[in-house]
Amino acid sequence: MSYDDGTQNLDGNDVDNVLAMLSIKIGLMGAGRMATALARGLVRAEMVPAQAIVACDPSAEARKAFADEIPGTTVEAANAADVARTDVVILAVKPQTMTDALASIRSVIDGNALVVSIAAGVTIGRLESALPAGQRVVRVMPNTPCLIGLGASGFALGSHATKEDAKLVASLLSAVGVAFEMPEKLLDAVTGLSGSGPAFVYSMIEALAAGGVAEGMSPALAGELAARTVSGAAEMVLQTGETPAVLRDRVTSPGGTTLAGLEVLRERGFGEAISDAVKAATRRSVELGQSTK
Repeated sequence: MSYDDGTQNLDGNDVDNVLAMLSIKIGLMGAGRMATALARGLVRAEMVPAQAIVACDPSAEARKAFADEIPGTTVEAANAADVARTDVVILAVKPQTMTDALASIRSVIDGNALVVSIAAGVTIGRLESALPAGQRVVRVMPNTPCLIGLGASGFALGSHATKEDAKLVASLLSAVGVAFEMPEKLLDAVTGLSGSGPAFVYSMIEALAAGGVAEGMSPALAGELAARTVSGAAEMVLQTGETPAVLRDRVTSPGGTTLAGLEVLRERGFGEAISDAVKAATRRSVELGQSTK
């Protein structure tokens, strides 16, 4: 599916065609939670065998967690050269350590390798300038639901990356959710919406549960009802293809309970507050990107 702003979600046939051809080695600079989730997803989906994954991380705790979660992988404290010689090098380091990570692989990276960065705010231009000329680069913005296989990621191609690279990255990301290709200029908005969005949703779940507790429910019951309500409502949007506005109207009867609650939300500026939260997170993403140059 394509969108007016240049975003597109690769269809199942594109992904399946690439999955059938995957016979590659994956290298991970960083072995934290997101790197672990991605590697685990690839192995569980039988896209890449554990033996084809090599990672490095200075943290002994991160290395142990990675190895325990995905037996058969190679994970060491300082094997950047081994990581750099893989087919797909995934940069899963913090933005403030990206300069060192790029320097450690620049002289040893395979010229045919695809470099995929999942570091927030680090631009394609910065990645390409720190790597050998012509290196293929893709910048990805994932979100934390990737940890349970329900991520919503955006990605943008560097100046040397190809359509086949886009299909490959979409295939890899399909192991932990869905992925949308888009112009790089939209990745800060992805950070503000789907990157920060889970925290906004958690806040709504927390507030819904608090309302239930105030009306006599136990915290455990109110919390589960709130979480399942949000999950079910989101799934209704995805499965029916209807807009949230249409689905909201179907639940809202004149003079009914839902309308009474919606009126309070409108009076308190609920919609505007959520929209402004996304805008603020997007602006902060831009600022962080500028500060890590």
